[in-house]
Amino acid sequence: MQINKKEIFYIPNILSYIRILLIPVFIILYVKAETNLEYFYAALALGISSLSDLLDGKIARKFNMISELGIALDPIADKLTHIAVASCLCTRYRIFIIPVCILICKETYMGVMNIYKIKTKNKKLGGAKMFGKISTTVLFIAMIILVLFPFMPSVIVYLLTAICSICLIVAWVGYFFVFKKL
Repeated sequence: MQINKKEIFYIPNILSYIRILLIPVFIILYVKAETNLEYFYAALALGISSLSDLLDGKIARKFNMISELGIALDPIADKLTHIAVASCLCTRYRIFIIPVCILICKETYMGVMNIYKIKTKNKKLGGAKMFGKISTTVLFIAMIILVLFPFMPSVIVYLLTAICSICLIVAWVGYFFVFKKL
């Protein structure tokens, strides 16, 4: 991967750096939260992160700021954020360990398969597929809801956990077939 020095300072890449820097901010806010307002601040940090995720791709495409660095950095920021938020949720909702384990296994599988396909067939996954984007969106919405409303009934927590788990499994299976075709 060739990185042009000016690409480091592209606005979409700066937004990805901000997302990565917001991870410890979110963790500290969430772990220390005791009141609804404190949980709101944690959700706000998460909301800013998700807004910057939405903007970085739009800005990159509109202003022709797509770079190799950005292509690598964006999914790394996404995965680090997802794993950090999901792990934090496990401290409050033990059941959320299920989608966390599925997420880690899915992402590990995808990373290993990407490396394998690049080395053996000189092919790589050409970006996220629609089922992956839907899974990521559902996961992120559920996590924001769980952060924003920390005192919701258990049945809703279980329902959101089940929905996240199902979406992650569907995406994992979908990527299994994508990698099989590569």
